Amino acid sequence: MTQSKLLRTFLAGCFTLALLAATGCQKKPAAAARPAMQGLPVQTVTVAMSPVAQSSEYVATIKSRRSATLQPQVSGSLTEIHVLSGDHVKAGAALLEIDPRQQQAEVASLRATERQKKALYDYDTIEVERQHKLFDAGVTSRDAYDQAQQAFENAKADYEAAVESRKTQEQLLAYYTVRAPFDGVVGDIPVHVGDYVTTSTMLTTVDENKDLEAYVYLPTERAAEVRMGLAIDLTDNNGTLLEKTAVDFISPEVDSTLQGILVKAPVRSGPEMLRNAQIIKAKVIWTTKPMALVPVLAVIRQGEQSFVFVMLKQNGMAVAHRTPVVLGDSVGNSYSIVSGLSAGDHVIVSGTQFLVDGMPVIPMGG
Repeated sequence: MTQSKLLRTFLAGCFTLALLAATGCQKKPAAAARPAMQGLPVQTVTVAMSPVAQSSEYVATIKSRRSATLQPQVSGSLTEIHVLSGDHVKAGAALLEIDPRQQQAEVASLRATERQKKALYDYDTIEVERQHKLFDAGVTSRDAYDQAQQAFENAKADYEAAVESRKTQEQLLAYYTVRAPFDGVVGDIPVHVGDYVTTSTMLTTVDENKDLEAYVYLPTERAAEVRMGLAIDLTDNNGTLLEKTAVDFISPEVDSTLQGILVKAPVRSGPEMLRNAQIIKAKVIWTTKPMALVPVLAVIRQGEQSFVFVMLKQNGMAVAHRTPVVLGDSVGNSYSIVSGLSAGDHVIVSGTQFLVDGMPVIPMGG
């Protein structure tokens, strides 16, 4: 198609549109009557005041009342590690071995010395008795008897010293085997076979996984509210309740590093739920007060603003009134309402996604 034909077609179309517009201006149809807005069937709940806990959430650390850090009492090379991290051990169980050969040689030498001293002591015991009899019979002199008595006393002292020296070194030999101080769970083992350890080396830890406590640091600005018996709900990171407990210790001073007040609460959950040094959440319940509760489904959020639809009577009909609310803590499947609702209000809990402010509704009960 040529350019001239395109132009003629365009002009013809414009002319037709102009005629239609003129015809429309000459004859205006009567405006149709707007149909009345139909009411939306909805379910409502009547707001009642219920006691709601006023709480704050903090981090809690689980600690054992009985925990030991094991360090060797002797120096030497590690030759054996009998356990793994996480093992449950009984009191006295062997955990690690330090090379004892040098100490074993020392003990063997002292045992030989002890036997030598014992032989001399036994001989002098017999000799002093013999000299005593000879002295009584007038066969030997007093000087000979006194010398035998002195030799006996010296031999006895030497033998007793050898016995004590042997016992001391045997006790030291026992330190080359590191044992569990009580029933518990073995912690991290940062050393390896072949490492040279000294009395300052940390070998491992043993924690008694019972009689646990939750350590919670509360802000100093709430010091006036901290009290014995303050309720605490312990939860995991998913919000699942682990245990309900209460404060049984309050530190008399503020922690200078955290600027908080340390409180402790007993934990009775078994080792299958909580372990020493585990981090969980602690909801501290300061008090309870009556508040309105509404189902979660009734609350609509837009940005930082939350609101519900309250059913009101207007000109003889029920309408939905958009009402801003301030939310508190969640309680089960409901929100507590800090402000915006009163007892007796009828909150709409169904079809809220279709509602607009002032829209007629038909209550269906609920």
